[in-house]
Amino acid sequence: MSYADFERWRDQECPNPKLSVVIPAYNESERILPTLGAFAVVVSGMELCWELIVSDDGSVDGTADLVERLGWKNLRVLRHANTGKGGAVRRGVLAAKGQRVLFADADNSTPIEELPRLLAKLDEGFDLAVGSRAAEGAKEENKSLVRHLASWGLRSLARWLSGVTVKDTQCGFKLFSRKAVQELFPRQRMMGFSFDLELLYLANRLGLKVAEVPVRWFDAPGSKVDPVKDSLKFLKDILEIRRLDRQGVYQSASAEVRG
Repeated sequence: MSYADFERWRDQECPNPKLSVVIPAYNESERILPTLGAFAVVVSGMELCWELIVSDDGSVDGTADLVERLGWKNLRVLRHANTGKGGAVRRGVLAAKGQRVLFADADNSTPIEELPRLLAKLDEGFDLAVGSRAAEGAKEENKSLVRHLASWGLRSLARWLSGVTVKDTQCGFKLFSRKAVQELFPRQRMMGFSFDLELLYLANRLGLKVAEVPVRWFDAPGSKVDPVKDSLKFLKDILEIRRLDRQGVYQSASAEVRG
């Protein structure tokens, strides 16, 4: 896909967006442009005012420069040192101006075409809607047996230790109302990939209404998840989340973000 293909969105401008789409990115130069193009096509077709935010997590492959060359007025690039996906999402969401904020993966593994399902749930009065690969009606494609078993294990472990009832806490496709953004992200402490679970744990503790929405999901090549290493880190983080809660850390929205 060439830069000429993106010219149609160069001059679109939205000072007061209804929807913000946050994409955390770490060394995504190979995949980010097709994803941005797909997002722009879908959200433009919804006839609502929108913005895109690429939160670059210290990429060393020129991801941020590549995105900035597009020159879109309603596209922002946030550059920061590498801290982890959770940190990148947090910075992007807190910088978002939209009344509703979606974060989605840079590989478009959950196609942006699934967004209307999540928007409909917020229209019904839910505070956040989470894409799910485990809810009835969801479809997964190209997923290896190892990743399938690791994913199932993480889901089961997360629900058992955290008390979160959402079947799939880790799908990188979540939509938040402005209320949910203000309640959850200032309290977020986890910078790694366990931040999804932390947000849902907090949503449960704060009494926010959560909808779990079945989505399509494709196992895109180039995944940065290590099933063994990340599973052990995930277990450690679940225990840390519970410890922070017991100590009352989440009562405040201004404590230090943790790795």
